[in-house]
Amino acid sequence: MEMLYTKTILTELQNFYKNQLLNDTIPFWFPRSIDKEHGGYLLMRDQDGTLIDDDKAVWIQGRATWMLSTLFNTFDQKQEWLEGAKSGIDFLNNHCFDTDGQMFFHVTKEGKPIRKRRYFFSETFAAIANAAYAKASGDKNAADKARFLFGKCIEYATTPGLLPSKFTSTRPAKGIGVPMIMINTAQQIRDNIGDERCDEWISKWILEIETDFVKDDIKCVMEQVAPDGSIIDHIDGRTLNPGHAIEGAWFILHEAKYRNNDPHLIALGCKMLDYMWERGWDKEHGGIMYFKDVYDKPVQEYWQDMKFWWPHNEVIIATLLAYLMTGNEKYAQWHKLVHEYAYAHFHDKKNGEWFGYLHRDGTIAQTAKGNLYKGPFHLPRQEWYCVQILEQYLNSN
Repeated sequence: MEMLYTKTILTELQNFYKNQLLNDTIPFWFPRSIDKEHGGYLLMRDQDGTLIDDDKAVWIQGRATWMLSTLFNTFDQKQEWLEGAKSGIDFLNNHCFDTDGQMFFHVTKEGKPIRKRRYFFSETFAAIANAAYAKASGDKNAADKARFLFGKCIEYATTPGLLPSKFTSTRPAKGIGVPMIMINTAQQIRDNIGDERCDEWISKWILEIETDFVKDDIKCVMEQVAPDGSIIDHIDGRTLNPGHAIEGAWFILHEAKYRNNDPHLIALGCKMLDYMWERGWDKEHGGIMYFKDVYDKPVQEYWQDMKFWWPHNEVIIATLLAYLMTGNEKYAQWHKLVHEYAYAHFHDKKNGEWFGYLHRDGTIAQTAKGNLYKGPFHLPRQEWYCVQILEQYLNSN
């Protein structure tokens, strides 16, 4: 098989991602999204950037703060990025915590609470935001806050009953989302401010994913399982989210790289990618399907065959990382497929950034660029991370 990605092509790819990030994606959001009156960010925007709602999703406030801090830490120490990040940190720390210490999920532009969720993802993003901002600014309070929140998240993740449960105890289940998000949270904290708890916990969460969620007999990564890791043969238990599992795969590949290319973790990450590419890639129209049933039965959710933006960001990262780490041409082919599909269908060439939601055939389902779930995170993180790994690879080869 001839080499698909030569050094020249990889250099072009790196330049493409960097150009998209700095001249297309980030300028769509900033500086216009910074709320000069109340702090934080106004991120619910239509295709041309007009505001469709001035409420704030707390987890995306954290993600945007992390993104601006990370650009400052890794690309260019632009004062506007640091000041923009400070606006997010102050809003998060001053307005987004309830009196019981738990964070809100959804607040008004002033920071008045609208909704709390049962899960603690607002906390994980506030933790990585504070850690990245602490590195950027040297603010010791932000570092302390990040470590404190990381500890809270560990507590929430390991203490049953600490947060209200979505279901009764009749059919207990656990999701892959918790170990996944905790791996990434720990990696970010370790990277930016250091914390001696990180390595041990990352190992535990990877082991949980490998033991309970990765099913070699049916070549699958489950989205949720029973507490003992067995498959729950009901609609919710059978529902897979291929893009989410592939995001988990690249977190594990990233850890493999950190651990001097740990061969066991490389094999695990690649296996997860292989299993879920096979189940998720739409051979008819291209793109990644949102939900699949583990036994190919009908899926409950009616958006199951839509193409959402974020799984494509995660699969672009995973396929590129797998290729750079293994040299396996299959991953270069997959990366080319998903990259070309995504930038042809999601990217808004007129206004910048990506549309969030496509029908199965790749036509645009609606025009929002930002809402309670979409903001400046998955796409800019993908472009930023791809620049980083390509730079490392090209400099060492």
